[in-house]
Amino acid sequence: MKEHLDDTMKSFGWEVLSALVTDVDPAENVKAAMNEIQAQSRLQIAAQAKGEANKILTVKNAEADAESKRLQGEGVANQRKAIVEGLRESVKQFQDATGVNATEVLRLVLLTQYFDTLKEIGVSASSKAIMLPHAPAGMADIADQITKAIITGEEATNH
Repeated sequence: MKEHLDDTMKSFGWEVLSALVTDVDPAENVKAAMNEIQAQSRLQIAAQAKGEANKILTVKNAEADAESKRLQGEGVANQRKAIVEGLRESVKQFQDATGVNATEVLRLVLLTQYFDTLKEIGVSASSKAIMLPHAPAGMADIADQITKAIITGEEATNH
């Protein structure tokens, strides 16, 4: 615009330093194209923000799940420690009172717990339990297995 005016006005002795354009009115299809470009650019930015928000949410959920599982594990470990400590104390008290060796006391405690468990299963109306055949000799085997499991667990917690 300036060049065109400058050439024309030079013949009259005028020099055009600048030309101020204040009202640009492009064709409707150009306006529509420019608006579409802006709209798509904003949609792209919104999609990126939404993706980042989803990523953060996924990471936070995973962190919360990991923390929950860690705390559950600690709870189970503490529960097992308490059971082992309670059994140890019970065995010591019974042994002190009767003079029976610790293995026999532990078998008696485990046998009592076993029968208490059977009783609880039988009392519940909605119980769905499969009972395995057992005999006194089998009880000794079960007691040995439980004793070994407790000793193994105790060794693991002490190391």
